[in-house]
Amino acid sequence: MSEWRDKQVKELGEIITGRTPSTARKDFYDGDYNLISPADLDNGKYIRTAHKTLTKLGFDQCRVLPKGTVLVGCIGNVGKLGIAGNDQSATNQQINALICNQEHDHEFVYYCFQENRDKLEKRAVKTTVPILNKTNFGNFEVSVPPLPEQKKIAHILSTVQRAIEAQERIIQTTTELKKALMQKLFTEGLRNEPQKQTEIGLVPESWEVVELGSLAKVGNGSTPKRANEAYWEGGTIPWLNSTKIHDRFITEADQFVTPQAVKECHLPRVAPNSLLIAITGQGKTLGNSAITRIETCINQHLAYAQFHAAKIVPDFVLWFMQTRYDYLRAIAHGGGSTKGALTCGFLKTLPIPVPQRTEQEEIATTFQTLEDKQDFAVRKQAALQDLFRTLLHELMTAKIRAS
Repeated sequence: MSEWRDKQVKELGEIITGRTPSTARKDFYDGDYNLISPADLDNGKYIRTAHKTLTKLGFDQCRVLPKGTVLVGCIGNVGKLGIAGNDQSATNQQINALICNQEHDHEFVYYCFQENRDKLEKRAVKTTVPILNKTNFGNFEVSVPPLPEQKKIAHILSTVQRAIEAQERIIQTTTELKKALMQKLFTEGLRNEPQKQTEIGLVPESWEVVELGSLAKVGNGSTPKRANEAYWEGGTIPWLNSTKIHDRFITEADQFVTPQAVKECHLPRVAPNSLLIAITGQGKTLGNSAITRIETCINQHLAYAQFHAAKIVPDFVLWFMQTRYDYLRAIAHGGGSTKGALTCGFLKTLPIPVPQRTEQEEIATTFQTLEDKQDFAVRKQAALQDLFRTLLHELMTAKIRAS
């Protein structure tokens, strides 16, 4: 690391603190020039759009920042980062901008700040709102290698970051495609049939629409007393709470109960390939559904539908239930059931479309293929993010040399 030097940020280039043109001047705003604020940072490396824009009149009130300027949040969320992605941008007073000189690569400096983000936050003056002023920012020290190594480090990290972004695009595209297909397949089917109007809207003419209670046994679970060790200690029977609903397809349990708990607490043993529905819950939990692939017990915040009709493909019903998520939440928070919850009585009456079994299987397979693609992209992205964090630290501390 002998070629590396400790430098103050002010040695890396020119520091500029932005400003906000008068908001009383309507003719300053809603134009073609970006006014970048902290809300625009941490949304990808290069910032090409902003929540607020300026007219030429408003832009003339600001210091023009060239493409490649490194942007660092200095008030509030100290350390938020970005790089100006357009030839002409401006920032508000909550951002310190660094126009790198010829000895310093702007992408390397961006990644250097990313590695030192915690230290930047600690450098901020602790008031009601943390502030990293221009002087303190300029005096902040970082270790910098010669320019050729800077460029190599930036290239390595950029390559991994592009791969992460590519996986994110796959995830987003697949999510959008699933939503579009749900709208299409559950109203038009796969056979180009005429449609008919039903209580759930348009469906293919040959499809039935029946109540969930006619297809499955519907019930919910309970939680054995935690204080009774005989119910939990050495338990071998899977028991699920509502957090597992986000697994979509549940193949294992995190908690287990004993046979004594099942007997004395009258816990239902839910069969594999049953539908689970979150009937209460915080955040996005309420209204979500999953399929359990294992025999399991459940808590009182989950309902189950254990299918007895041979004509039903459970995975088909699961994908249909994704289209009813907003409806179920509206019912739970409205007058259709207990406030903030769904009831088993209501779920028994829930209308479910039933095409021929072969069509159910084809539709379920279509969605499963997309789900598998998305899951693979999520796993690959997570692995790349781990690689990026490791490389960022080891390259910026010269534990790995890029020269």
